[in-house]
Amino acid sequence: MVKAVKVKEAKQKSVKATSKETEKKQKSPKVPVDKQRLVKLPDDKQEVIEKFGQKKGDTGSPEVQAALLSHKIDKLTEHLEINKKDNHSRRGLLKVIAKRRRILNYLQRLDEKRYKKLIKEIGLKK
Repeated sequence: MVKAVKVKEAKQKSVKATSKETEKKQKSPKVPVDKQRLVKLPDDKQEVIEKFGQKKGDTGSPEVQAALLSHKIDKLTEHLEINKKDNHSRRGLLKVIAKRRRILNYLQRLDEKRYKKLIKEIGLKK
């Protein structure tokens, strides 16, 4: 009878230990800070539009489009740091990066000053 009680206590302890381990695993890992990006874009899409728009309600200018895509790229990058095997999102990220590059190339051909100002505000290398 004493052995049965000890076995029961040992099982309870092992169950508690494994539940603590699973709790630790379930917590989302800390995302490292992006060191390349010096400037932090606003978290809200509306704030990005207000900051980069040339007038109120401007969502079509290249500056706004590039800033919104940069915002989306930041979010996808954070997601992919946590979910390393999510290849579908990785493909989407590459498509968004290519679209931003095309918009930036257009803006560079259109007006070099606006392009340089935008690159500086967003925090890109070029």
